Amino acid sequence: MKRKSLFSFSISLCLLFTAVMLQAVESAKGKYAHMLFNELFEDYSNALRPVEDTDKVLNVTLQITLSQIKDMDERNQILSAYLWIRQSWYDAYLKWDKDKYDGLDSIRIPSNLVWRPDIVLYNKADDDFSEPVNTNVVLRYDGKITWDAPAITKSSCVVDVSYFPFDSQQCNLTFGSWTYNGNQVDIINSLDSGDLSDFIEDVEWEIRGMPAVKNVITYGCCSEPYPDVTFTLILKRKSSFYIFNLLLPCILISFLAPLGFYLPADSGEKVSLGVTVLLALTVFQLMVAEIMPPSENVPLIGKYYIATMTMITASTALTIIIMNLHHCGSEAKPVPQWARVVILDYMSKIFFVYDVGENCTSPKREKEEECKLEGDDSCQRRHKEVRSHLSNRNDDCDLKEKLNGNFNKSYGIHGEKVRETVNCCYCYKMLIKNIEYIANCVRDHKANRAKGIEWKKVAKVMDRFFMWIFFIMVFFMSVLIIGKAA
Repeated sequence: MKRKSLFSFSISLCLLFTAVMLQAVESAKGKYAHMLFNELFEDYSNALRPVEDTDKVLNVTLQITLSQIKDMDERNQILSAYLWIRQSWYDAYLKWDKDKYDGLDSIRIPSNLVWRPDIVLYNKADDDFSEPVNTNVVLRYDGKITWDAPAITKSSCVVDVSYFPFDSQQCNLTFGSWTYNGNQVDIINSLDSGDLSDFIEDVEWEIRGMPAVKNVITYGCCSEPYPDVTFTLILKRKSSFYIFNLLLPCILISFLAPLGFYLPADSGEKVSLGVTVLLALTVFQLMVAEIMPPSENVPLIGKYYIATMTMITASTALTIIIMNLHHCGSEAKPVPQWARVVILDYMSKIFFVYDVGENCTSPKREKEEECKLEGDDSCQRRHKEVRSHLSNRNDDCDLKEKLNGNFNKSYGIHGEKVRETVNCCYCYKMLIKNIEYIANCVRDHKANRAKGIEWKKVAKVMDRFFMWIFFIMVFFMSVLIIGKAA
């Protein structure tokens, strides 16, 4: 028991001694750091380039780390990004011998105490021209200064929306010195591309790369070269949101337009369906127009909307024309011979269109066709029989009148039976005239009705024809837009 207590006591003493020594070392380093700071900045000025020879070029190493894409404003063509900007250079007046300062090799001081290169974002699109964040810099004993500063940048970006929502964008971030030319400050790429290791995934954009290119440009105002580093941010839009909210509803609505031809003409909803679909597509078109910039490049989805709206407008106009054909009555002209051959004989069989009131499941279709074919002959046959029967009765009446007349002349007999026979024959003559009038009216009515039925069948065949034509057009338009997106 005593051994355990002694062992614990010794461990506690060792830990206490170690903590005291560490505190002493830290206090010693803090003492040397204050001494070093006072000596370094006693005669230091941050207004001039820290080079011993003014003709010598000061090299500044630049590294950009992309942390997050905050916003891509396509309408105003502005990219907002959160960057970590690292700049490093050598200051000839901020060096020391670390052995004289108890091995102190680096200190951290406010960045406004040292000279800093005036590297700015050339294509900045922000109204706020505030200075960089005054974070601390790391100063090493050999004079190397490393300055890490976060920044939220708004840069101009030329947005091409020709293939929206399957588009890719390239936005440039150009950094360079604002006042120093290439003979005074030279910019060197730390990496061949921007650092994407700490990038936070964006919900709308996918990063495909961020290559860096150094450019040396001579402007018209000055003869000296001005170097800059351009980081090209390659973005690919994630199109799932727009497919399910803009494209897929449009495709489904566009497939409703050909179904307007399938509606019965007597329903009264054919034109209403076309107008409703047209209004729905107009709403989607306005939604896309609010997102896109007002440029000459029409987005791919906008072209699809315009083509679909044009198709629906044409289908509505054709529906109105076909409805006029459907409602042609007895006053209309007969169906032309070419239309009867092409539309009623051939196209009706191709599109499985039957007579008005029939469908493909009618069990009495063949019988009705036979009756229709034989109807006129039987009607004429029955009419001839009636006429022959009535004419025979008329001949009988004439014969009776002759016999009665001869009999009366011979025997002088006059009575009520003779008058009854004459009246009966007169009734038969009137009956024949009435039956002929009724038969003519029925024949004219059937002819007019057949004419209207033919026009209705023509309208029905044209409905089926345009329905399949517009279905094929919608299908190929949808395949075309998906193919261009791929």
